[in-house]
Amino acid sequence: MKKIAVILSGCGVFDGSEIHEAVLTLLHIEKLGAQYQCFAPNIDQMHVINHLTGEVDKQVSRNVLIESARIARGEIKDVKELNAQEFDALILPGGFGAAKNLCDFATQGANSIMNKHVENACKQFSELRKPAAYICIAPAIIGHVYPKGVLMTIGTDIDTAEQINQLGAKHVNCDVSDFIYDETFNVISTPAYMLANSIIEANTSIENTISKVFEIMSNDRG
Repeated sequence: MKKIAVILSGCGVFDGSEIHEAVLTLLHIEKLGAQYQCFAPNIDQMHVINHLTGEVDKQVSRNVLIESARIARGEIKDVKELNAQEFDALILPGGFGAAKNLCDFATQGANSIMNKHVENACKQFSELRKPAAYICIAPAIIGHVYPKGVLMTIGTDIDTAEQINQLGAKHVNCDVSDFIYDETFNVISTPAYMLANSIIEANTSIENTISKVFEIMSNDRG
């Protein structure tokens, strides 16, 4: 049975993992007959957002690993334990936590840096040429992980695409139901809620992307 590593970034669209995207990712992995193991960095979130009001709650601090455990039902490990040799593929759901906690792209853009443990984990899959899929805003990480010129998408947002291009990736506009696959580097990206107006549209984006991951695993990895 194939095993897929999933890196989460908290719990909640504005300061962690986008919950719909994370759950849909886990659902489609299991529906296609594979196992998943969730990981997250054991660090404090950049900040905590009140998802009812949209305001920053300056009185509260939350841990990314502990918050991610909510989505994983407690079955989660510190990302520094992730060994790509033990897995067939990697998937990163979106949510602003991917751009706030896994890296600081949300505030630093083209000058962003990654959490060192997340970067190490992602680069392991890149160096082994194992398939990896980045969803929603998570593809902003791709320029940090893969060689210059790697193809990727976050949808059609011009300003975000420009920042990503400055990191060395090459952004390609993409519809919500589609994905961009860079065959050279074996990395896939899809817009999901960067463009989706409903959970159905987000589901189509994620389902198609994960199906592509399984196609690659079947064709290239036996």
